[in-house]
Amino acid sequence: MMIRLEDIPDEGLKIERAEIPSVFTGEEANWGFGPVSVFLRKEGAEVVVTGTFHARVPLTCGRCLEPFILALDDQVAGRFTPRPPGRAEEVALSTDDLDVAFYDVDEIDLGAFFRAETLLDVPMKPLCREGCPGLCPVCGGNRNLNPCACETRPLDSRLAPFRALADRLIHQEK
Repeated sequence: MMIRLEDIPDEGLKIERAEIPSVFTGEEANWGFGPVSVFLRKEGAEVVVTGTFHARVPLTCGRCLEPFILALDDQVAGRFTPRPPGRAEEVALSTDDLDVAFYDVDEIDLGAFFRAETLLDVPMKPLCREGCPGLCPVCGGNRNLNPCACETRPLDSRLAPFRALADRLIHQEK
């Protein structure tokens, strides 16, 4: 969804319940976006974007390896500024610049903006549910489907020094 700067009036541009065309490739092509609502406001050469979006992201649980759909409903806020002249590797960014996106040719790519916001919302280790017990370390069975009665293996004696270190670190934190 490309927005031209000349289409944003001085009082701002409100876009309600707009559909984001698919800008995703690979696994992301299966992501589903619900309608997005955004407000764009010019501040000189910069454009401030605020709004909400809804997405459904198919993921695999990090514990039980089962597929599930993560529903995202989130607020977004961003700032677009003209890309500085020069090659990308020559532009020095400050900490404040990390919250800024750049635009070229007086157009803002809202599809790429929502893609980035969605990527930031996806957890690094997704879980199908909060208390997912995961897979049994002995038989590999999914503990969500069948309770496992396997006995846990004793700790390899070569790892005992690491266990002692972990115990000391846990007790120091308390």
